Amino acid sequence: MTKSTGEKNPRSRSAVQRMRENIHMRSLKAKKKVEDISKDDVKSFLRKNAFVLFTIAAVVVGIMLGFALRPYKMSYREVKYFSFPGELLMRMLQMLVLPLLVSSLITGMAALDSKASGKMGMRAVIYYMTTTFIAVFIGIIMVLVIHPGKGSKDEFKEQQKIAEISPADAFLDLIRNMFPPNLVQACTQQFKTQYSKRTVQVTIIVNESIANLTNNTQTITREEVIPQPGTTNGVNALGLVVFSMCFGLIIGSMKEKGEALKDFFDSLNEAIMKLVAIIMWYAPVGILFLIAGKIVEMDDITQMGGQLGMYTITVIIGLMIHGIIVLPTLFFLITRKNPFVFITGILQALITALGTSSSSATLPITFRCLEENNKVDRRVTRFVLPVGATINMDGTALYEALAAIFIAQVNNMDMNFGQIITISITATAASIGAAGIPQAGLVTMVIVLTSVGLPTDDISLIIAVDWFLDRLRTTTNVLGDSIGAGIIEFLSKDELQAKDAEMGNSVVEENEMKKPYQLITQENEYENERPPDSETKM
Repeated sequence: MTKSTGEKNPRSRSAVQRMRENIHMRSLKAKKKVEDISKDDVKSFLRKNAFVLFTIAAVVVGIMLGFALRPYKMSYREVKYFSFPGELLMRMLQMLVLPLLVSSLITGMAALDSKASGKMGMRAVIYYMTTTFIAVFIGIIMVLVIHPGKGSKDEFKEQQKIAEISPADAFLDLIRNMFPPNLVQACTQQFKTQYSKRTVQVTIIVNESIANLTNNTQTITREEVIPQPGTTNGVNALGLVVFSMCFGLIIGSMKEKGEALKDFFDSLNEAIMKLVAIIMWYAPVGILFLIAGKIVEMDDITQMGGQLGMYTITVIIGLMIHGIIVLPTLFFLITRKNPFVFITGILQALITALGTSSSSATLPITFRCLEENNKVDRRVTRFVLPVGATINMDGTALYEALAAIFIAQVNNMDMNFGQIITISITATAASIGAAGIPQAGLVTMVIVLTSVGLPTDDISLIIAVDWFLDRLRTTTNVLGDSIGAGIIEFLSKDELQAKDAEMGNSVVEENEMKKPYQLITQENEYENERPPDSETKM
């Protein structure tokens, strides 16, 4: 026994000693790496991450500047003048959205055959639906567990009313906008059902008594609400996405005949991305003034009621669970790569989404971050990002489901299981129809509330904090689109490699076909260059 114990101790000591040596060696290597960092390394790091560092600094300075200016009680006109640099950034980014959306989708679809694009499209739809349902589920669970609407309705102050819209009309408007009758109009306007009232006279038959066999008629006048076709300002992104996808597939199927159009849209896409590279230098300045202006403009936070404060915290926790836990976990499980390294590459796009509060306006920055920092295949980004920015709204879906149940709690209405299921389905559909513009979720909230019979006027209860929450859910939307692009690229690598091999073979065949012609031309050139008396010398 003593011998075995004596033999065990030296082994355990040697194992501990080896472990200490390994730790010591690693610490020496780490120390050496730190010592070896030169000024050139620091400069290259700063140069490589300049955009991200400037953008983060802009957010911090914007928040500090906004709170520093709040005591001065600036007028509405002064706030608008102060926010003017931020307004310029929004206009610059929105200027690029339309040509970037069309050119990227057409070139992306033209670069893929129908089989590859069909598989990629199916994967994208499955990813969008899965993450949206998970987001809605998280929102419902959070609001039922925390119960932020507990209390009285008296602490809320009523604000502007939101126009009502029928869920059936909203669904039909979504389908109508998929097929715009005028592409030029789709660049500036989208279809939206308007409501008008008309007076209708109805004639009814009245029996004065049971014994009386004669009937008297009476005319009643009543008002009737009728839907009418109308338009609203804003890019019809859904219609342009459908057209661009179909047009790109047709160009791809035309082979050589479609090369001219494909080259044109490729060049347009490259030109837009060069413009994005220039605007990115101005983005930190614009974000600084956008955030500072919103903080100066917002209502007094100290007057926020307990229910509204709990509602804000509930939404933030739900978005953080989805954005920091669910989406990175999904990325890791599928790709087996570090999701946070991937997220670091799109950090500037996320901060831009936080500043602009628009996933469409952030689209140019998202393209650049994914393609240059994370090296995602352009054929994937050009297909996934425009579609995702239009229909994939995880943050909006979570927010709408949570807000609907919160309003029910404020009104002391108990929601049964069927109503909760209705809210989850309607919130998913409404998030697809939500435009990628600031506070578009408030408009689609009407559809969710109407579906379960909740008062639509109560949307005004959450308007006070919506400007802030809108920025957070937009950031979640952009994160979901970007991670989706990384996942779909990983799942589609076989199709992309097969397409690359096919393109390589076609280039080789083309070069082989050109070889005889090149040999003939080289011989002719040699004959022309040879001196005339060379034959006599031979």
